[in-house]
Amino acid sequence: MRILALLNRDGGTLKTTDLDWLSALIRDEFSVHGHEVEVEFCAGREVVAAIEKAAKREDVDVLLVGGGDGTVSAAAAAVFEGETALAILPAGTMNLFARTLQIPLNLEAAVKALAGGTVTKVDVATVNGKPFIHQFAAGLHARMVRFRERITYRSRLGKMWATTRAIALAFKKLPKVEILINVDGRTERLLCSAIAISNNLYGPGHLPFADNPKGGVLGVYVCTEREINRVAKLTLDIFTGKWRDNPSLIVKTAHHVQLAHRGKPRSNRAVRDGELELLDDLSKVELHPLALSVLVPAEATYLERSPGSDGEAAASV
Repeated sequence: MRILALLNRDGGTLKTTDLDWLSALIRDEFSVHGHEVEVEFCAGREVVAAIEKAAKREDVDVLLVGGGDGTVSAAAAAVFEGETALAILPAGTMNLFARTLQIPLNLEAAVKALAGGTVTKVDVATVNGKPFIHQFAAGLHARMVRFRERITYRSRLGKMWATTRAIALAFKKLPKVEILINVDGRTERLLCSAIAISNNLYGPGHLPFADNPKGGVLGVYVCTEREINRVAKLTLDIFTGKWRDNPSLIVKTAHHVQLAHRGKPRSNRAVRDGELELLDDLSKVELHPLALSVLVPAEATYLERSPGSDGEAAASV
């Protein structure tokens, strides 16, 4: 395969990585497996434009991006429903989609696993036509991100501390989001403090990411609780993978979800893969089964799982 490695030098882990060593490692490992590889580095402010340009190249079979979840999401959107496959070198703070794809979080191990990996197709979701690989959310999550964006940080640890501070600030006043939600044809009106829709259902016992990227369902999570201590407990349970046992969370699975919202203001009231954006009057969320080609480790367990298996398991959630 012909591989272009496009690495965000400002991505959390790459800031403190010997880039000459990493570049040589990528070239050596992929060459051993018979692949042609080209390595480019770019600044964080230039990475989206570089990704969009790379995705249009006809001489690239795999676009390998190194960066955080924001960089990965931009790359997935650029190659969505195209011929180019996406590969991920996890170099961010959370690396949630890399975890879903079972890519090792250690850079050297990730390069070696991908060099000997295989291309497969996984699910991707869209909101009003815009792809996301992890989550679309409104309410409390958007408020946390707005607070975090006001805090200056320059490192991975700094971002984690900023996130902790942002959570504390957001809990001083819980948001009220009034929505009309339609889940696979069934409609109800809700006043919630938080709502999130994920690309495949989150797995239990760990950070909020899907265990099966071929699961064939959207995860829908709604919190209507207004008592701060209970919402704080729910937030902790989500991050520790105990959300299934928390009574404050309504969980559904779906293939199509519509959120009608008439509140003001709408700017920066939604989060798509960690990035703030406008919360439209009507948000149409849809799952696209097996619409994204990805390069993944050959030993990934979901390669042997049938599409839609998570949807069957989630029926009783």
